[in-house]
Formats: sequence, structure tokens, C-alpha cells
Amino acid sequence: MRIAYLINQYPAISHSFIRREILALEQLGFEIMRISIRGWDLELADEEDRVERERTRYVLRAGAPTLLLAVVRMLIGRPARMMQALALAWRMSRRSERPLLVHLAYVAEACCIEPWLVAAGVKHLHAHFGTNSSDVAMLVHMLGGPSWSFTAHGTETFDNPRLVGLTEKVLRCAFVVAVSSYGRAQIYRSVKSRYWHKVHLVHCGLDPIFRTVPATVTALPRRIVCVGRLSPEKGHVFLLEAARRLAAQGVDFQLILAGDGELRPEIEAQITQNRLADRIQITGWISGAQVRDEILAARALVLPSFGEGLPVVIMEAMALRRPVIAPFIAGIPELVRPGEDGWLVPAGDVAALVDAMRACLVAPPDDITRMGKAARERVLARHDVNIEAAKLQRLFHSNGADPQKPW
Repeated sequence: MRIAYLINQYPAISHSFIRREILALEQLGFEIMRISIRGWDLELADEEDRVERERTRYVLRAGAPTLLLAVVRMLIGRPARMMQALALAWRMSRRSERPLLVHLAYVAEACCIEPWLVAAGVKHLHAHFGTNSSDVAMLVHMLGGPSWSFTAHGTETFDNPRLVGLTEKVLRCAFVVAVSSYGRAQIYRSVKSRYWHKVHLVHCGLDPIFRTVPATVTALPRRIVCVGRLSPEKGHVFLLEAARRLAAQGVDFQLILAGDGELRPEIEAQITQNRLADRIQITGWISGAQVRDEILAARALVLPSFGEGLPVVIMEAMALRRPVIAPFIAGIPELVRPGEDGWLVPAGDVAALVDAMRACLVAPPDDITRMGKAARERVLARHDVNIEAAKLQRLFHSNGADPQKPW
């Protein structure tokens, strides 16, 4: 079966789980066309991502004249379909935080994509994320394209379900995938119960390499790593306040911030202001292999986020036998068991984060090893990429058709 994947920006450092999903589906016999709206000029740390970029077709790369030509061809060839797509774009824009002009751009992108799918013999289109990529997929179908579905992940969709048109998308798609039970419940909230059968749970899968990582004998230094984009919702400023308090209490530690982003200047200024430069290091963007090395060199992973879905980096740390310190939000408690696999703290509670980090830093090595072993067993059982790809395989072949599916 030939299908297409549509992502706003692919490949990307934070989207390695999509790459793993695509490759696992190809192992099952699917032919997959990769389509991205933008991202052809991104700096990529992973060789695997650079290979994926060569296999990806980019909608905006050819520029505005190509989009305009696609619109003209669609107006001439399918005027009725085009009018329906424009009407849908207008309706979606009325509740969106993005103006009508942006939604008209989505129509132009859909006009470009639909002929690609026809020429390639694509039978189904799947979008990742419930934001603009799913808008475009919905419009492609409206223009006469194949059946479509999408995966909804986290805050980008569930913080503003009305603004991203989640209800409209669920009603119009063949099926929708959630990556956690929490996410599934948020989708349930957006539609009447007679549509709940369209919502399916498929976890993000771990790279098979994590199954082969040997148990490491380490002195477990007083080193904690935080992996993620340096952006407001990730809570790094909050984490630095916790680090400041730990330092003031005389606790010995090193904190590694693996990632980069728009908040880096503010974070660097806070580190300097609080005289933490000898304790905190920012790596910038690093490859997946380097992320694994940073996690293995640490005692634990910490995530101070204010909003999440179910972060893949938590799964990776657990697979590497490292406990995690994370907020008690969204899908995280479905995976992390406090006291067994790590520590869960109330989001935004800096005192609780300080207590959890201190407990981790002073815990005997045997306790950290025991928690790491339990974490690995749990994540490998719940996030096997081949098992999750097989779930998608069944959905793609059936077009999500299972109206009797229990909730």
C-alpha cells in the first residue's frame, strides 16, 4: 500500500520519532511518500535526518509562482472542489488565531500536494500534529485527494482545540491517533461520543537501537541532564531557579541543558546572574547519538515542562536505564511511576522540583540502578516501535473502519 506522510517541518531534530515510525512502516511493506511544507534548509545534526531530507518533497521550496500555478490548474480543472475548499478555509479561519490569508495559503499548498499524490498512486494521507499540517491534509481531501488521518500530540493541539479546529478535523478525517490516553481523552472532549470510535491510541515508538544498549557500569556522578528546545513552555527558567536553590543549600551537582532555542540568551543571562556557570552547561543542538551519550553520562533526566504530551526523551532515558524527574501532567504519569521509575512533581512547583532533584542527587547508587532497571523494562514493554507501527498498519489498511471499537 502506498501512503504519504505530511508534516509541517521534516525532518527535524525534535521529530526523530516520526522518522522511526515511517521506517518501521516501510519494514512492514508500505511505500511512503514524505511531504513537508518547509524545512529543506534546516541544519541537521543526525546523518539519518540528512538522508531523510533527500527523500522528502517540499511544498514551498519552489516558491510562490509554483503555488499560484497549482491554484490556477485546480480552479480550471475542479472548480466545484476548489469552491468547497475555499469555503472550508474560510470557516476554519473564523475561529482560528491565524487570519484568512494564512488559511488561503493552506488551500494553495493543498493544490500543490493533491496532484503529487495522484501521480504517485497514494491511497492514504497521514499528517502529524493537529495544527497546520492537518489543515492542509483536510483540504487535500476536499480537493479530491485520498482519505486522510492525523496524529495529535500535545499542547500545540490541546491548549487551543477550538482555534486549531480539532472538532472539524475529527469529523472529517478517516481516523485520528492519540499518543497517550490523556491525549485520547482530550480528543473525546472535542466531539460527541458517537465519533469516539475514530480515535485510536498508538504510542510513539523507541528506536530499536535502545534495545541493544548494554547495561553500563558507572559511578553515577552528581550530574543531571535536561533535553529539549529552549522555549518558554519547557520551563528551563524554572529549572534554573531550582538549580540556584540547590547551590545555595550546598548541594553538589552538574546540570546539562542539551538543546537550543529562542530562550537561550535569557537562560545564559540567568546562569551568569546567579553565578551558576561552573555548574550548568548548554550544549546547543546535538545529534541523537550525542543525546544518548549525555543521558548515559548523567544520573537522571529532568524535565521541568509546563505543558507536554508524552515526551519521547523520557522514553529514551528510561530505555537507557536512567530514572526521570518530570511534572505530573498530560501523558507522563501513564509511563513514569513515582518511586519506581523516577520522581513526579506538580508542574510549576519549584520547591517540589528542588526536593526531587536533591533526592535523586543523594540517592545511593543501588537505588538509582534499581529505578533505572525498572524504567527500562516498563518503557520497552509499552513503546516498541514495531508493535506501534503494526497498529498503524491495521488502521491504514482498514481506513480506520471499526465503528464497534470499544472506547
